[in-house]
Amino acid sequence: MSKNDSCEIYCYDEEKVNRIQGELEKEDIGSVAQLFKAFADENRAKISYALCQDDELCVCDVANIIGSSVATASHHLRTLHKQGIVKYRKEGKLAFYSLDDEHIKQLIIIALAHQKEVKANV
Repeated sequence: MSKNDSCEIYCYDEEKVNRIQGELEKEDIGSVAQLFKAFADENRAKISYALCQDDELCVCDVANIIGSSVATASHHLRTLHKQGIVKYRKEGKLAFYSLDDEHIKQLIIIALAHQKEVKANV
């Protein structure tokens, strides 16, 4: 960061600030932050990406994909489930996980596209 990347004087557009603050009060921004916090862990991001590649994976598949124990994979999947990112179904003693909806897949695809652009511009 340099000296030129911030304001040199303090002033703000009161109307704009009040309008945006009003909009923020209507939205559940805290839940959005929690969603991105769930993706912030590299293993959970890998799991989410893997579920974009295949509609459904069992816990053992996930553990092998991310190179972890089944217990660790289960922990990450539980976290993703609590955040509404994945859903699961039981088949006997097996648990199969899939993305909760298409929005999650779109978020991952957009994030990856953004990273490719950032790397290309560096």
